[in-house]
Amino acid sequence: MSPRRAGGLGRMTTFVLLPGAGSVATAFYRPLGERLRALGHEALPVDFPWDDPAADLSAFADRTLAAIGDRRPADVIVVAQSMGAFAGAMVADAVPVALLVLLCPMIPAPGDTGNSWWARAGQGAAARAFAAREGRDPDAPFDLIETFFHDVPAAITEELTAQEPPAAADGPFEQPWPLAGWPDVPTRVIAGARDRLFPLELVRRLTRERVGAGVGCDVVDGGHLAALSVPGEVAALLERYRSELTPAGAARA
Repeated sequence: MSPRRAGGLGRMTTFVLLPGAGSVATAFYRPLGERLRALGHEALPVDFPWDDPAADLSAFADRTLAAIGDRRPADVIVVAQSMGAFAGAMVADAVPVALLVLLCPMIPAPGDTGNSWWARAGQGAAARAFAAREGRDPDAPFDLIETFFHDVPAAITEELTAQEPPAAADGPFEQPWPLAGWPDVPTRVIAGARDRLFPLELVRRLTRERVGAGVGCDVVDGGHLAALSVPGEVAALLERYRSELTPAGAARA
């Protein structure tokens, strides 16, 4: 993708960390944030008001822009987990951030809603096929641990599953993604080799079709919650992306 901004990253980068549906960013990104801070960067998790009846995707994007505040956009990298990709792309369309990174993402197309995305993207067939390849029952009922936490350390799983998740209002799942196409922003995609919700081949296909054929899709050895199960791998990729930003502020695809 062609760059639209100039003036490369400073020595310290702000990684703005956006959560997936129903997740609390400050808890979800704790292990990854610790590793990014150890590298000398700022880790800025943004909690979305999932339970606010008046909130929608636009409210999530506005909250993210408010969190970025007066930071220099060219020193900001947005990292968006799962459904956070909807708002992450909206933020990157609004301000010239250095890079947008999609992590185990729910990559939207114009007009997608959080509810309609699943059928339009072909998630069901992809998840069933992956379950069969792994020797799991494709028709097994949904299980939170088996789908999301199967490779997350036990202590973290116990901590996060003991917390009551925020109630999900309808707005974020009903508002159509408002962009006409993928924003003109350097984008990278990280997929989980063992993601049971969004299998690798699904993410690769959606990256080609919805983000761009030349956009890189890197793979970490984790499931859907890779920021919790393999935070070191994710942090290493983020640092690599940061280092690959050219002096003009563009990422090599």
